[in-house]
Amino acid sequence: MNIHYIQHVPFENPGAILNWAKQKNYAVTKTLMYTGFEFPQQNDFDWLIIMGGPMNVDEETQYPWLKEEKDFILKSIRQGKVVLGICLGAQLIATVLGGKVTRNPQKEIGWLPVTLTAEGEKEQLFAGFSQTFMVFQWHGDTFSQLPPEAVWAAKSDACQHQAFVYKKRVIGFQYHLENTEEIIRDLLFHCADELIPGEYVQTTEAIINHLDYGEKAEADMIQFLDKLDLLYEKGGL
Repeated sequence: MNIHYIQHVPFENPGAILNWAKQKNYAVTKTLMYTGFEFPQQNDFDWLIIMGGPMNVDEETQYPWLKEEKDFILKSIRQGKVVLGICLGAQLIATVLGGKVTRNPQKEIGWLPVTLTAEGEKEQLFAGFSQTFMVFQWHGDTFSQLPPEAVWAAKSDACQHQAFVYKKRVIGFQYHLENTEEIIRDLLFHCADELIPGEYVQTTEAIINHLDYGEKAEADMIQFLDKLDLLYEKGGL
């Protein structure tokens, strides 16, 4: 198995996903958009992971590489790759597949619950998940309109669309299950200006005081990846 990931800022890496891949002895390569970048050839990887970042999907003037990244993501989907997008990554997937990304009515930052939809509970990839589970959030935008043919898989009180599955092998998470304590502390440092009081915005203290939620979130991430891996290997995607 060859996994390639795209990282947009130094402090948002795949965290628990990298730990999982290492335990599986899977090859991992990366494209770092903030250092100059070169995308791999399509035959060089099997899975594509697209990470989060503070930029907006439409900020192509400020971040010209967004156009090339969108083209690469769409090409990967059309080539039948397994594609997982997290936060910004999910928004980019939604955009290239014909969905719509807009400002969410509420900013979500901190440890907050999400709930599987009726359709999400039927998805094999979420088998074994609790109907409601705790995740880490850090977003102001969201995929307010899902791509055509996408299955709406999860929701929250503050944000209607939290996850989707497209043709079984393309998945978007608005939330984070992959974040390690180090990543969360880096986010709190680098993005502290976003912690403007709101109904769904927690304080730094509240976030740090509940870092224990991260253990269950990582377990959910590993469970999801194991299920995705099993279905992929058995040709069930």
